[in-house]
Amino acid sequence: MNNFIENLPKAELHLHIEGSFEPSLMFKIAKRNNIEIPFKSVQEIEDAYKFSCLQDFLDIYYQGANVLQTEQDFYDLTYSYLQKCAAQNVRHTEIMFDPQTHTDRGILFETVINGISKACNAAKENFGVTSLLIMSYLRHLSEDDCFKTLEQSIPFKDKITAVGLDSSEKGNPPSKFAKVFEASVKEGYIPVAHAGEEGNADYVWEALDILKIKRIDHGNNSLQDAKLVQEIIKRDLALTVCPLSNTALQVVKDLKEHPLKKMLNLGLKVTINSDDPAFFGGQVNENYKQIQQALDLSKETLYQLAKNSFTYSFLDAETKNKYLAELETYYQNNK
Repeated sequence: MNNFIENLPKAELHLHIEGSFEPSLMFKIAKRNNIEIPFKSVQEIEDAYKFSCLQDFLDIYYQGANVLQTEQDFYDLTYSYLQKCAAQNVRHTEIMFDPQTHTDRGILFETVINGISKACNAAKENFGVTSLLIMSYLRHLSEDDCFKTLEQSIPFKDKITAVGLDSSEKGNPPSKFAKVFEASVKEGYIPVAHAGEEGNADYVWEALDILKIKRIDHGNNSLQDAKLVQEIIKRDLALTVCPLSNTALQVVKDLKEHPLKKMLNLGLKVTINSDDPAFFGGQVNENYKQIQQALDLSKETLYQLAKNSFTYSFLDAETKNKYLAELETYYQNNK
C-alpha cells in the first residue's frame, strides 16, 4: 500500500511555506544571514519542534521565520519544498504564504513574493510540478493590518490566485475579516479560510456565509452540526484535511479516532495535506500512509482522496483534466 501511495499522482492544497522550513535549512540560512537563533544545532531545533497546542506551535513557527531575510532565502525555502513534491509525485500544489509574518519585521512584500514565485517557476520547468499561491491573512492581527497587506499585494496580483485566513483561530472569527475579504474578492482573489480546526461549527458557518469561501481549510468541527455538513455538500466545497497536524496539535488525540472516514461516508469532499510538514512529522505522502494505516483505507478511497485534490484545486480546466487523466490511468493499472 505504501508503494501505491508513493506513486499516486496527487495535489496538495493546504501547505504553509513557512511551515515547510526544515531545521537544517533554517540553521543554514541563519548562519548565512548572521542571525542569532536560540539553538546551537539542527538537533536542538528538531527537539524544539514538539507542541501540545496550536499556540505552542505558532510561537516557534514565527521565531523560525525571522531568519528569512532575502529573496534568495524565500527562493531556497520554496524550492526545497517543491523538490520534495516532485519526489512524492505531487503534481500540483497550492502554497499558502504569510506576508505579514515578514512585512511586520521590515521585509518588503516584493522580497517575499518574488523569491517564492521564482522558485515556483523553476520547479515547474525542472520538475513539472505546477503551483499556485494563496496569500494568507493572519487572524490574530487587525483587519486594518490585513488591508495594508491587500494593498501591498496589488502590484503582484498576477502571481497570487487566492487569499486565505490562518493563525490563532479562537477569538478571531471569520466575521472579523468580512470587509477585507470582500475587497480581496473584488481584486480577483479566490477566498479560502481556516475554519473549524480550533473554532467550532459557528466559525465554519461564518466562513461560508460572510467570507463566501470556495474551500474550507481543516473543517473538522463541521461535524458538530448536521445542517452545516449538508450545506457544505450542497455548495460542493472541499475540506483540506491535515491528519498529522491534527494529532500534533491535539485537535485529534489519535489518528485511529480521526473523523476522515466519517467525513467521506457523510458525502463530504476531503483532501489529504501536510499543513506544516517540517513541524508536524511528515510530508503529504506520510500523511497518506499514516491515515491509511490508522483507518485501514482502501486503494479506492486513496484514489478518491487524490481525485478530490485535483478536482477541488484552483487549476484551469485543461491542466486539471490532464492530471485527472493521469490519475485515472494510474489507478486502473494498479488497483
